[in-house]
Amino acid sequence: MNDVAGAPPVVLISDAFAKKNWKKGEDPVGQQLIIGKGVGPEFEEPARTIIGVVGDVHDGALDQPADEVMIIPLAQMADGITALNSHVGPLTWILRTRTAPHQVIPAVTEQMRNASGGFPVAHIRTMEEITARSTARQNFNMLLLSIFGFSALALAAIGIYGLMAYSVTQRVREIGIRMALGADRRHIRRMVVWQGMRLALAGVVLGVGAAFGLTRLIASSLYGVKSWDPAVFISVPIVLSAVALAATWVPAVRASKLDPMKALRID
Repeated sequence: MNDVAGAPPVVLISDAFAKKNWKKGEDPVGQQLIIGKGVGPEFEEPARTIIGVVGDVHDGALDQPADEVMIIPLAQMADGITALNSHVGPLTWILRTRTAPHQVIPAVTEQMRNASGGFPVAHIRTMEEITARSTARQNFNMLLLSIFGFSALALAAIGIYGLMAYSVTQRVREIGIRMALGADRRHIRRMVVWQGMRLALAGVVLGVGAAFGLTRLIASSLYGVKSWDPAVFISVPIVLSAVALAATWVPAVRASKLDPMKALRID
């Protein structure tokens, strides 16, 4: 609150700015920074003391690298920078509220107009709206990928079930002979389940390997989740294996319930 025009010049820098210009473990606080040197006399400023490092700011989009930011008090800005900002773009204010943001919009709009002498106030948005707009493309892409993924999972389950059901039908006589020679029903179930799960597990291994190779391609469609997230690479194979087991179990149970005498009579 004491950083007025006549006070010693100060500046805050973002974490990204500090990491790029200072070595790891080196503290930039207390060091000096010169802004506008060589640009023109109206932009030149005396050396400013760095008084703190603040969190990163993503002006472009949340999935883009953080911008390197310097924050200086408005009262200490050079005349050239103030004039440039007034022509380049509007002034932006960020307000923190303890109540629902939409409830205070009318009061804030009125106070801003009074303080500015009647200038219009536009583009009032909540932080949730800004975040949703910034990640809209990624969210839409992930929705499509989720729909395609669930569709592929359903098709895989139907395909495994159909394949195993057909295999059991083709091996009715073999299963009947095995049961006539003493194979119990549990052995038949295990045999059919293992036959189906062997193919399913091979597909899961190949799919996980392909997913590791394609992480760079899908990284641009993700927000808030790493492309090599261990939870995903552990849970997805488990889910796929469980679906394959369920699709294989039904034909296996049906095969174990075959009557050996009827199975041997089938041509």
